[in-house]
Amino acid sequence: MRPLQILVVALSIALNALDGFDVLAISFASPGIASEWGIDRAALGIVLSMELIGMAIGSILLGNLADRIGRRPTVLGCLVVMAGGMALATLASSVTMLGVIRFLTGLGIGGMLACTNAIVAEFSNARHRNLAVAIMASGYPMGAILGGSIASSLLADGNWRDVFIFGALVSAAFLPLAWFLLPESVGFHVHRRHPDALARINAVLGRLGHHGAEGLPAASDSAPKPSLAALFAPRLARSTILLTLAYFCHIMTFYFILKWIPKIVVDMGYPAAQAGSVLVWANVGGLLGASLLSFLTYRVQVRWLVIGAMLISTVMVTVFGQGQTSLGGLATVAGAAGFFTNAGVVGLYAIFAKAFPTEVRAGGTGFVIGVGRGGAALGPIVAGFLFTAGFGLAAVALLMACGSLLGAAALAFLKQD
Repeated sequence: MRPLQILVVALSIALNALDGFDVLAISFASPGIASEWGIDRAALGIVLSMELIGMAIGSILLGNLADRIGRRPTVLGCLVVMAGGMALATLASSVTMLGVIRFLTGLGIGGMLACTNAIVAEFSNARHRNLAVAIMASGYPMGAILGGSIASSLLADGNWRDVFIFGALVSAAFLPLAWFLLPESVGFHVHRRHPDALARINAVLGRLGHHGAEGLPAASDSAPKPSLAALFAPRLARSTILLTLAYFCHIMTFYFILKWIPKIVVDMGYPAAQAGSVLVWANVGGLLGASLLSFLTYRVQVRWLVIGAMLISTVMVTVFGQGQTSLGGLATVAGAAGFFTNAGVVGLYAIFAKAFPTEVRAGGTGFVIGVGRGGAALGPIVAGFLFTAGFGLAAVALLMACGSLLGAAALAFLKQD
């Protein structure tokens, strides 16, 4: 691992952190939005889910695009979309307008998630790949923690639009960094085989500090072509289906916690700034869980680590629903739930990088994330309608916790070394 390879991984971690903040910006702002516009929980649940729907579509379409045109141009395009979407959110004057803007922002976020996973897998060496991918995925709670701390300060002044202004500025700042620091991956050049592929590969290798290659490796007739159909060919169909099911179910539980914590805490009588702090603690737990799982990948098979995390996630989300007598107690339980839910998510990213070959890595990851994001979008919506229908927090949390249990069951059937 040469310095630029490590720097590319670090940039990918930062880009994923940016995703973490951009996705949760609406969660931090939701109490202020609900208060200003007078919307109920059902309507708020739909708004909270709109960028997740956009992420689902963006992951599938832009992940597949990244396998065709490259990781670098796709990342740059996604940053433009994200920065523009965050800026436009400050101009929203209705639920419908904000929902459309968040949907468009989600397109860029979804494409970014698919690209960064492929980039880290292709710039890391074999020994450190699981660790690097898991650490990259842990960038998500890092962004939520750092950005959430700033968002809580901004919300203390009473203006929810400031959260989106901050997100737009940070997203725009990453454009020049990605332009100058991020080369195209060698793996992409090898599988695309442009007429000048060897020259491009050697240029990247030289920039990374490695010796140039004398020729391209022999093309494999059995290598999958970058397309959605390739994901359901006999070689990959089982992994694609089971990973999509596992991600869909677990992410439903994960986003129930992340999206509803601020509103639940405010409804308990606490101010919005303190509600944001509870969400930050949930992400602190998520970061610790991601970090522990990352290092355990050297000693334990990733699949079993993820199954264990999902099973305990089921328990902790159920406990979260029992309620606490103090804000500190609520933050502690939220942190524990975040620890295991996020450990499961980052472990899944490591499994994606291993399950899909280079030729369809971004597209395969994008498909699983994209379809799985249906669970992310469905989670807050279902919870919102359950609350509106009169279900209490304990019952809603128990039902939503079952997503992690179903995800663990799907992974148990996955065949992977």
